[in-house]
Amino acid sequence: MLILLPPSETKRAGGTGAPLAVERLALPELAPQRAAVAEALVDLSRDAERAARVLKLSERQRGEIAHNAALRTAPTLPAVDRYTGVLFDALDAATLPAAARRWLGAHVLIHSAPFGPVGALDGIPSYRLAAGTSLPDLPPLRRLWAGPVTAALEATAARFVLDLRSEAYTALGPVPETTSSAYVRVVTEGPDGTARALNHFNKHAKGEFVRALALAGPRAGSLASLLQWSAEAGWTLRPGVAGELELVV
Repeated sequence: MLILLPPSETKRAGGTGAPLAVERLALPELAPQRAAVAEALVDLSRDAERAARVLKLSERQRGEIAHNAALRTAPTLPAVDRYTGVLFDALDAATLPAAARRWLGAHVLIHSAPFGPVGALDGIPSYRLAAGTSLPDLPPLRRLWAGPVTAALEATAARFVLDLRSEAYTALGPVPETTSSAYVRVVTEGPDGTARALNHFNKHAKGEFVRALALAGPRAGSLASLLQWSAEAGWTLRPGVAGELELVV
């Protein structure tokens, strides 16, 4: 099973890892796109006023430009430790035992805007770039990433893909139609049994669910085996509309 997570706008600063090496990230065939976006971000950061406009930064956020300027030289952190925010706080990867972190490294990709999907334990620097940003001298990120990411996901030959990304990031790399997959929506049930989608708790539930998977380390290689594990572990995960699963909280 391969799990796809969205990134977070908020990130932990610093790091102790070697500087970014795009060819050593998961899905190395995406190195040309990663290098192009990194170069565009570094170039953009040379003009602070222009960078602030393109990245839609407030005065308080202008320090983010320095992160982009240092993209190729800054120390790195494992991606799962770099991101903060509701999902990653619930996942709390830093407190997982070594075996659970290895499971994340083998089964989880986090889909970033500048680097595409990266392994949970891949080292990445801090940066500022959203999925919907258009960078000067590059095609829109959706056009730049979608085809290559889909092809790279297909090349993994994953038997089953569990897609927990936001819709903005699924657009940057749809799961190939030839791969068995399911998109997860987090819902709650009202008194009448009607399912209602959640926002804040959507991210929290996804983080807790992936943490539970990492701790258990199941060999869920199909939708059926994932549903069986979820039921045995006390999670309510059920088929929704075609191609989707509902995680009920």
